[in-house]
Amino acid sequence: MSKSLNLFLPAAGGTALVLGAAYGIATSQYADSAVDSMSAQIEIAEAEAAKATEAATAELARATELEMKALEIQDAARRQLAAASGGSVSEPAPRSASGYGLGRKALPEEIAAWDIDVLPDGRGLPKGSGDVFTGEEVFAEKCASCHGDFAEGVDNWPVLAGGFDTLADKDPVKTVGSYWPYLSTVWDYVHRSMPFGAAQTVTADETYAIVAYILYSNDVVGDDFELSHENFLDVQMHNATGFIVDDRADTEYSIWRSEPCMENCKDSVEITMRASVLDVTPEDEGADAAEEQASATEEATSEPTVVAAVDPELIKAGEKTFKRCASCHAVGAGAKNKSGPQLNNLIGRTMGGVDGFKYSDVFKAAAAEGRVWDEESLGAFLTKPKAYMKGTKMAFSGFKSQDDIDAIVAYLKAQTGG
Repeated sequence: MSKSLNLFLPAAGGTALVLGAAYGIATSQYADSAVDSMSAQIEIAEAEAAKATEAATAELARATELEMKALEIQDAARRQLAAASGGSVSEPAPRSASGYGLGRKALPEEIAAWDIDVLPDGRGLPKGSGDVFTGEEVFAEKCASCHGDFAEGVDNWPVLAGGFDTLADKDPVKTVGSYWPYLSTVWDYVHRSMPFGAAQTVTADETYAIVAYILYSNDVVGDDFELSHENFLDVQMHNATGFIVDDRADTEYSIWRSEPCMENCKDSVEITMRASVLDVTPEDEGADAAEEQASATEEATSEPTVVAAVDPELIKAGEKTFKRCASCHAVGAGAKNKSGPQLNNLIGRTMGGVDGFKYSDVFKAAAAEGRVWDEESLGAFLTKPKAYMKGTKMAFSGFKSQDDIDAIVAYLKAQTGG
């Protein structure tokens, strides 16, 4: 029995060894098969991804090509429009051969919201209208806080009216009337950027009205004028012919690009002019103080003018009405000239007779004739300044109520400066 067992054990061991070797071989073959299968799947996925990428690239190229063709068509249309209108439209900027792949195309309503520019030939103007009278009211509500009731400017805010015959001065007054050559610039700027802090809140009709009032303030139109998209091009600005074509590229640039002269230079450089025009050169404060003291002493020692008794209630009403004039004129003790002359002792004073104030030519002529302010002439002037004194720089359109005129005449009659 022991002999049989001894024979069986080696046989069993051999069988186990054979079975183990067979299992190992089978496992190795399965692993190799799985790897091969996975590699094949990866190759298939890579091939499909490559095809998808190639297709997407082709689609993108096609889309870019179509977009460029569309832009070319638009540019051609713009050039045809420019040619039809005399070539006054600027050529579009050159476009990149390819996009940057950022953002999206603007919607038509988004483009319309930005496309509000107005060109000198009237293109871009919306339909609408506004008259001088309406413009005066809108201007007083939305513009006067910075530009004054009569477009005379407040503090350092721009003056919009007057300044005629000053462009050759050392300190020119550049206003809509004296300097701006195109009415479209006025309309576009008001509609696009004003009022300050609330840009693009005025309607098209309000813009027409504001521009009409500014034109009236500069003696370009009458007080019954109504501006609209239909008569816009009929308005002729005072300085429409005041600009020339810049031809320096042809006439001067070649001279500037030559070799600089480095011989016979000056031995020294001297200051020949002070920058007082720019108000940056300090003045002699002591002299100014002495002058002001002398002026104050003269006013204190001068005897006040005797004025006939006037209804106190009328004077009080005139004081309230005068607030419309206070931005340009001063009254009372120590009153000085502003954008308009001081108005103390106005009744009985020679027209254009305040020392140190730069009057318009029509007032200079009145002074030379010896014309004097009285209640009648003052009332007529306050009714329609530009009609009574044709050529006056005063932008005020006039009081429309006779009660206001009577009240302010009474108030000014009581202003003696004492």
